[in-house]
Amino acid sequence: MGVVVLLPSLLAAEAGGRKEFELEAATVGEALRALPVADLLFDERGELRRLVNVYVDGIDARGRGGVDAELADGQTLRIVQAVAGG
Repeated sequence: MGVVVLLPSLLAAEAGGRKEFELEAATVGEALRALPVADLLFDERGELRRLVNVYVDGIDARGRGGVDAELADGQTLRIVQAVAGG
């Protein structure tokens, strides 16, 4: 079955219009790196960008181990890009 990753509209536009991806992944990081927009999610050091928030079944992934958090079949990841500015 795998996991489902949901993208916000802005990232979906960069992924050919797709908002949903079903894929096999053991961790949050593995799932995110498998996306066609992975280069937009991670910085040059390979770390998740500060303004990218990931939720696993509605719970912030940072509180579950971040990109190292383990995933189970059927879970849903939702990517939310924070808005910042002044």
